[in-house]
Amino acid sequence: MSKRDIERNKNEDEMKLLLSRRQHRLDKIHLGGGEVKIAKLHKKGKMTARERVDYLIDEGSAFLEVGAFAGYEMYKEYGGCPGGGVLVGIGYVSGRQCMIIANDATVKAGAWFPITGKKNLRAQEIAMENRLPIIYLVDSAGVFLPMQDEIFPDKEHFGRIFRNNAKISSMGIPQISAIMGSCVAGGAYLPIMSDEALIVEGTGSIFLAGPYLVKAAIGEEVDKETLGGASTHCEISGVTDYKCPDDPSCLDTIKDLVKQMGHFPKTGFDRIESAPPLGEPDDLLRTFPENRTTPYATKELLHHLVDEGKLTYYKDDYGKTIICAYARIDGWSVGIVANNREIVRSANGETQFGGVIYSDSADKAARFIMNCNQKKIPLVFLHDVSGFMVGSRSEHGGIIKDGAKMVNAVSNSTVPKFSIVMGNSYGAGNYAMCGKAYDPRLIVAWPTAKIAVMGGAQAAKTLLQIQVASRKAKGEKVSATEEKELLEKIQNRYDDQTTPYYAASRLWVDAIIDPRETRTWISEGIKAADMAPIEQFNPGVIQT
Repeated sequence: MSKRDIERNKNEDEMKLLLSRRQHRLDKIHLGGGEVKIAKLHKKGKMTARERVDYLIDEGSAFLEVGAFAGYEMYKEYGGCPGGGVLVGIGYVSGRQCMIIANDATVKAGAWFPITGKKNLRAQEIAMENRLPIIYLVDSAGVFLPMQDEIFPDKEHFGRIFRNNAKISSMGIPQISAIMGSCVAGGAYLPIMSDEALIVEGTGSIFLAGPYLVKAAIGEEVDKETLGGASTHCEISGVTDYKCPDDPSCLDTIKDLVKQMGHFPKTGFDRIESAPPLGEPDDLLRTFPENRTTPYATKELLHHLVDEGKLTYYKDDYGKTIICAYARIDGWSVGIVANNREIVRSANGETQFGGVIYSDSADKAARFIMNCNQKKIPLVFLHDVSGFMVGSRSEHGGIIKDGAKMVNAVSNSTVPKFSIVMGNSYGAGNYAMCGKAYDPRLIVAWPTAKIAVMGGAQAAKTLLQIQVASRKAKGEKVSATEEKELLEKIQNRYDDQTTPYYAASRLWVDAIIDPRETRTWISEGIKAADMAPIEQFNPGVIQT
């Protein structure tokens, strides 16, 4: 076996180990509040959030789960909040892509933590951008009161969701809500601000104030069913539109309602018959290096990602640390912007480090992004970037100006953008490569991703220098041993904050995916984006 084969096998083994770790964590998250809580739901005749979604979506169809790791290792003082207490994803219902939002009643009775609100807003944002119908499966006790100050009053908090309900309706995007459990207080507005509302007999209830609060407020004694059950709202108040005997019949009714919907005109992104990439699916795992400092041939990786391994390279011999190319993914025409991790030499003899953005590569990428906008070609960004080149030579060459040009093009781009964080995504490189702040339609990470303002080693040394200088300024002595211990402590903390799990828990990325699922995420994302019109591209004033 050659040295290259040994390295490729090591790469595959390491990636599969990371994927196994990811799956183990997902399996735990999928249990929500745990098997005891699931059993309690079943005893009440209710399905879990995951069971409801599995029943609702078309058998064998793709389901892109968004935010599975939301809240991961957060809120430990309250027992955690697996999945943010809500299941979100793009799935097919009666043959049509829909955004599905299902409260997980096994997690604190479906109560809303701060991350729950953020995850719901992200789901609504995806639906609005792509004109996807939204299906809400409501089963929630409302705001998690111990943290009400972090979820209730601000612009991006709980109330923004109802504002979005109104905006989504005004955009002509259908919204269907099913009240399948508790729906209390401000949360009661969500289903009733939807276009149509269903309620399940016996388990579904909706009211602004529950029986206990009614008793405390006005002294009236009333049971839950009389106050806001299915019969009350379908026969007396007229608040809800459909009364269903159980969860399956409710979900079946939703399927029928979706089946009757009209369709938006398509934008017209180009698609031909799909073709597989070069090699085997596992070749993608073998190509990405186990040692993150090892240069690798990014073009080889692309061959295992795009249809038939075919790419038309743009300015191939210029700005070599960024690869720009036209290709197809699952038949869709795409423009790829990928960080090249090889060490290259420019035509003027300059050695350039892989994963670093230089003036020429920024200039090339900006022009390519503008061309894709001109031709209505969706953009795919593949991150493995350390940042922009620094030093006097780069500053004199106008790196800030060229970097600003690329950031401008990304910011004003109107064609759908999709970001895949394969490896590093550091500093301004994250911005230029369409990080979360630059409105990618979807942004996902491989288990090998690292997202931070800079690499761990550099950041730790910088923070160490600051702390040591501060202590010396106070007249304190710092020994070499203390410095070493302090550096290790700082680096461990910083490294924890750069993992894909840290990013996914805070929804900086929509999902941590198996690299072999990359094509599916991009293809389904473009299919969703094809339902929404794109605006005229106008980059404004660009530095030259």
